[in-house]
Amino acid sequence: MGRDEQWFYPRMHRERMGGFWVGAFSLVAACGGNDKPNEGVAPDASAEVAAATWYGGVQALLVRNCGSCHTADGIGPFALDDYDSAKSVAAAVVDATETNRMPPWLAQDTEECAPPLPWQDDLRLSDDDKKLLVDWLAAGSPLGDVTTAVEVPAPPNFEIQNPTVEVSFQEPFAVAGNKDLFECFVLDPGLDEDVWITDVQMQAGNAKVDHHAIIFLDPIGASEEIAVNGHFPCFSTPDVAGSLIGAWAPGAVPFSIPETGGIPMPKESRVIVQMHYHPTQGSTEMDQSTLSLKTTTVKPTYDAILALLGNFDELEDDGSGLQPGPGDRDGVPEFRIPAGVVDHTENQIYRQELPIAVPIFGVGAHMHYVGTEMKIDLKRAEGNGGDDCLLHTPSWDFDWQRTYNFDAPIESLPVMKPGDELHLNCTYNNSMSNPAVAAAVTEQGLNQPVDVYLGEETLDEMCLGIFGVLVPAGLL
Repeated sequence: MGRDEQWFYPRMHRERMGGFWVGAFSLVAACGGNDKPNEGVAPDASAEVAAATWYGGVQALLVRNCGSCHTADGIGPFALDDYDSAKSVAAAVVDATETNRMPPWLAQDTEECAPPLPWQDDLRLSDDDKKLLVDWLAAGSPLGDVTTAVEVPAPPNFEIQNPTVEVSFQEPFAVAGNKDLFECFVLDPGLDEDVWITDVQMQAGNAKVDHHAIIFLDPIGASEEIAVNGHFPCFSTPDVAGSLIGAWAPGAVPFSIPETGGIPMPKESRVIVQMHYHPTQGSTEMDQSTLSLKTTTVKPTYDAILALLGNFDELEDDGSGLQPGPGDRDGVPEFRIPAGVVDHTENQIYRQELPIAVPIFGVGAHMHYVGTEMKIDLKRAEGNGGDDCLLHTPSWDFDWQRTYNFDAPIESLPVMKPGDELHLNCTYNNSMSNPAVAAAVTEQGLNQPVDVYLGEETLDEMCLGIFGVLVPAGLL
């Protein structure tokens, strides 16, 4: 397979680590989902004083931005839609929001990165939102006057309207134990003709344990041979040819392809849903989640592709691929994160060699537990315009990954042209000062970190960018 073909037709096999491929990662959009997350804060000083009560604005804010996870039966560790519960954790809420740990939104505007466009469904709280919570805590978390309560917003719509495909796991799956569990489920969409996918969504079968799902398309149905009773274990990549088509987490709105685009889905296809389950700590929970798709038989203007670029394991002759770095031995670029190193970097370059301009409608980052930061830049070739920083995740968290779609029409999207480069800069902390590393090392029965290499297991690592791109329908 040539390099240009590999860009759009990856295989999900462990031996294919360089270039463009589809691997395992978590595209998570959680705990929110409103289109206008920063509305609702009073504009003048007297109104601000009134708003710093539960009924005066805090309830509406917490329900709007946190209520999809933090409910009595939700996946969050405590409820925030109930006054007594919210008041008891008010200090923790302020700390989490002030430090941007919550709501979970890893993409940040930083001194090193100002993305070219706003994001769809941006969960981040405004400065006024954060101040409201600070003022509420400082005032003793008062209840306020119910007769003048700010209207609590309706929850966002988490379902596809009028889906054309709905299919559940073949049988209920038992979730038990004190470790995170990753299981792949093979679903038959029951197609009798080729279609294009325009919307993707999961409906959780058990909110107590369903952490997130990654959704792959198996275009020839090969996954049927791997599955036993409709499922098989998989921490990382399903070992079949295929491509990524979306993901889900609590609070995620449906993943929608830009208008006039669609993901090609042959009639022989199966869908693989990789579920990440929370530990149950002694109990057994059953899950039988459902996948919903909206499809069309009308050929769109664009084929949409979720492309994974990176994970290069060597330096190419043209200077692209894995770049020289601090972990190299004998002067040869090597993807190796030495044990005990706190601030290790691995840098990678992908050069666009296809003879077409490719609009980018979304971007995401993927690393494992050792990763701490990732930045993705679009470096344009001479004559193609100025550079753009597409994404910066300065506080990487494996549990809260997602793609970030630009909130703009197709004609305004950043475009990658022939000769342009994507620069992926990944930073890692492979020491016990990294809580994720400490937990992973303990889980593996070790007492200290080990050298980490490129791979798909718990103590392997990646440096991978996720790119939603559009190409003329039928071109590839």
